[in-house]
Amino acid sequence: MAKQLAFYLNAGACVGCKACMIACKDKNALPVEINFRHIVEYEGGSWMFRDGFAIPCNVYGYSISLSCMHCQEPACVENCPTGASFKREDGVVLIDQAQCIGCRYCEWACPYGARHYNEATHTMTKCSFCQDLLAKGENPACVDACVMRALDFGDLSELRAKYGMVNAIEPLPPSDLTKPAWVVTPHPDAARSGQGTGAVREEI
Repeated sequence: MAKQLAFYLNAGACVGCKACMIACKDKNALPVEINFRHIVEYEGGSWMFRDGFAIPCNVYGYSISLSCMHCQEPACVENCPTGASFKREDGVVLIDQAQCIGCRYCEWACPYGARHYNEATHTMTKCSFCQDLLAKGENPACVDACVMRALDFGDLSELRAKYGMVNAIEPLPPSDLTKPAWVVTPHPDAARSGQGTGAVREEI
């Protein structure tokens, strides 16, 4: 397999502190309404009522840190009418701002909500995998900011060899849509995509 840079998340270790989100926002000087990385909080379970008391039964919750998945088959690139969205040789998906016309087709095509329209520039924006830091041999800002060391990155094949093959858990869409370059160690209570009984509590 050709080189494909990818992110890794240990969903059992992520505490939803949003340090990765803030580091990304600061690194990219993003406006208030745009976050290239965001946190999804998912929870489920039920309550049992006895003698006037509510007793939690199988209650669970976990957080997922998400950004662009730099998919192996990116729908955003396929649906871009100008060729502004493209995939580099190392697998990183980028946007050529000079060619982007802000039509938002890529935003509608992305199943992860990773594309963002910038009102000031009238173009689309997204996670660039901190390509400037990678060029200097440094880590993406989100990875270094994670206080629980729940985030990692590297070549997809190496991440799979180290952490396994799982790349889709609730509440994310099935991985066969775009083949995300992402590996996750599921939270103990996580279900496969499409098989969960919980709900998204908060997405920031």
